[in-house]
Amino acid sequence: MILRFPRQLLVVLLFTGALCAAQNPFAGTWKLNPAKSKLTDQMKVESAGPNKYTFIFSGDNSETILADGTDQPGIFGTTFAVTVRSPNQWKVVRKNGGHVTISAIWDLSPDGNTLTDNFTGYRADGSTSNLLYKYSRTAGTSGFAGTWESTSEQVNSSYEMQIETYEDNGLSFVNPAQKMTKSIKFDGKDYASQGPNLPQGYATSGRRLNERSVELTDKIDGKVMDIQQVEVSSDGKSLTITTQIPGHTKPNIQVFDR
Repeated sequence: MILRFPRQLLVVLLFTGALCAAQNPFAGTWKLNPAKSKLTDQMKVESAGPNKYTFIFSGDNSETILADGTDQPGIFGTTFAVTVRSPNQWKVVRKNGGHVTISAIWDLSPDGNTLTDNFTGYRADGSTSNLLYKYSRTAGTSGFAGTWESTSEQVNSSYEMQIETYEDNGLSFVNPAQKMTKSIKFDGKDYASQGPNLPQGYATSGRRLNERSVELTDKIDGKVMDIQQVEVSSDGKSLTITTQIPGHTKPNIQVFDR
């Protein structure tokens, strides 16, 4: 859903890596295959007073916002604006450094049990990505307040990443559209990531599971945001990223073709 750095992240945020290109099964350019991927999302919206709501998109990362359409302090140095267009439609916008990174329209079904999120991400290179989520209510009785779990997603844009060798035994995960690079060594240490849409304090650590599989842990100011297992198929033609987000019971599974 929309404001995950996740999911902003999700959607908003991915990765790339290296060894020696000749022996590195990860190295190359990879394109997301939406038909083979499953992007599960969960979120909570809680009433916090008249026209005020608390949003939780991952773990215990909550932000309480007055739904009056103005930019208000959000998590990790961002701003978050919620505009009530009607009882069954909200517009939500997140900015980082004054620049829009996510904009979405949320529509509630007449019976109040289904939420549709038409989500647009604004990339650092000026391009956009679009994702259409449908959520089912798992808690709560009416309105947008409640607990929501996605039941389907429609990816309406392409996504590519590059994985390159980094120094002796590391990997660089490069997202050209976001102008983002995550270069790490597999020594358990945190390595700062580079990119204009990343929040301050964003870093990644990693460990190698075997020659075709690594584990990456993304953090903001030392707090774990997600853990990804990145694995290349035995034939070297596909790469799968399984992402677990704190507070979510189901992982995101992204499958890329070489």
